[in-house]
Amino acid sequence: MLVVEDEARLAAALQRGLQAEGFVVDVAGTGPAGLDAVRGGGYDAMILDVMLPGLSGYELVRRIRAEERWLPVLMLSAKDGEYDQADGLDCGADDYLTKPFSYVVLLARLRALLRRGAPQRPAVLSAGDLSLDPARRRVTLAGAEVALTAREYALLAYLIRRPGEVVSKIELLDHVWDASLDTAPNAVEVYVGYLRRKIGRDRLETVRGAGYRLTT
Repeated sequence: MLVVEDEARLAAALQRGLQAEGFVVDVAGTGPAGLDAVRGGGYDAMILDVMLPGLSGYELVRRIRAEERWLPVLMLSAKDGEYDQADGLDCGADDYLTKPFSYVVLLARLRALLRRGAPQRPAVLSAGDLSLDPARRRVTLAGAEVALTAREYALLAYLIRRPGEVVSKIELLDHVWDASLDTAPNAVEVYVGYLRRKIGRDRLETVRGAGYRLTT
């Protein structure tokens, strides 16, 4: 496990906590040091801060994905805006957690990423004739560009990384919305409705009592 975090106390706390869970943990305190560590290979996952000296977390992820290094990345940030979270996912992170955070939640998300593993991912994500290009922040349907708001884009970006899987409303609220904010319970349904109008109702199924599934 690699922790890239420039706040020494937080990095040390994460290292101690993860080691207590049985992980072997290395720590890097700058963006360039983190990049060198990843290039050295051998890590199952990375916990990555956004604001780092020398190279931002966003840029670090972009570089390792451009080099086709697919280890799961859990990004940490004090920024909790929807654009910041969308940017983190767009540049190649697998999950995003805002500071301050619960260590129990961090550990649960990390384990979820490790269970999913690190399959090779294309630069452009697709589900049928629906495509999302994270680098260009562009969505197309049958070759035609689709204009999405930041929240709609973040919702689709999360779902298209799990094509054919049922994703619960709670999971979407937790990952696409900031769990620390008082989000209306029907927010997911509202934005699923908005997204359906733009990509087609049949492409985003409701699985009653379970959640939503993006068809492939």
